[in-house]
Amino acid sequence: MAEFNEPRSKATASVSSSGNPTSFLSRASKCAKTLEEGNRSLSDDAGFAQVQPMMEDWHQPWLNGVELLEDSNRNKHFLPTGYEGIDVLLGGGLCEGQLTEIVGSSSSGKTQVCLYSAAHVADKHFGVVMFLDTCNSFSPKRIACMVDQLSSSFSGEAKERRLKRIMSNIFCHSIFDIFALLDVLHQLEFNLKHQVTSGHTKICLLIIDSISSLLTPVLGGKGSEGRLLMVSAGIILKKLANEHNVSVLVTNHMVGGEGGILKPALGESWKSIPHVRLQLTHDQGSNICNVSILKHTFMNHQ
Repeated sequence: MAEFNEPRSKATASVSSSGNPTSFLSRASKCAKTLEEGNRSLSDDAGFAQVQPMMEDWHQPWLNGVELLEDSNRNKHFLPTGYEGIDVLLGGGLCEGQLTEIVGSSSSGKTQVCLYSAAHVADKHFGVVMFLDTCNSFSPKRIACMVDQLSSSFSGEAKERRLKRIMSNIFCHSIFDIFALLDVLHQLEFNLKHQVTSGHTKICLLIIDSISSLLTPVLGGKGSEGRLLMVSAGIILKKLANEHNVSVLVTNHMVGGEGGILKPALGESWKSIPHVRLQLTHDQGSNICNVSILKHTFMNHQ
């Protein structure tokens, strides 16, 4: 377990840029219409028939053990979050090519870690950060406050230059449903392939705060459409991470389990998706956040 101090400054405004999503995955449109109307349900077989092509489009080839080992050792760097406790716990930070999930209750520090990670990665010239905002959590003023605290020894003009450089490397989109997310991920895949050939600055960190706010509305009920959409989104995120050496960071909230004990939302089907799962808890009295590893593909955390 590690701990870090969370600054007491709070966001005073949330500003995000958004784009009009283009048409994507028309095969899922019937399923989307059904979920939105809520007055009827596809059978399990029909729901799978609608979503299965989406999963097949992103199917990864079989790899043997040697190929997997070579891939894990090739171009998989760590992106420091800027929080020493988290970076030490993870062996360097957020691993490129992997999906890291942060789970925690409200006000546990999940968005704080996302914003700070975005600012730190952009500041250290690691590459471009893409922030997908699903609950109006992105706050440029909050990032500006972080940069100001980190630049206490800088002159006013130097602070402004640093802030401008950091913010110019963070791109934000507002997304409020799972189909808009799938659309953006499709466009991102195209852009990442284009960057390889054009030599443009590479997107190195993709943040979704929060993934659970998009997936929870489509889960539940008797049909399997929502679960299939959830798994499809997870597969796409992992494929983007693996093929383009992008570090993916998502947040998830907590729900009540047996005996009132809190547990991560989205259930067992999602549990197997992230490579790394961290849990944040916040001590209101001391303003310290504690982080522990629930799952890690490279570490023994028992």
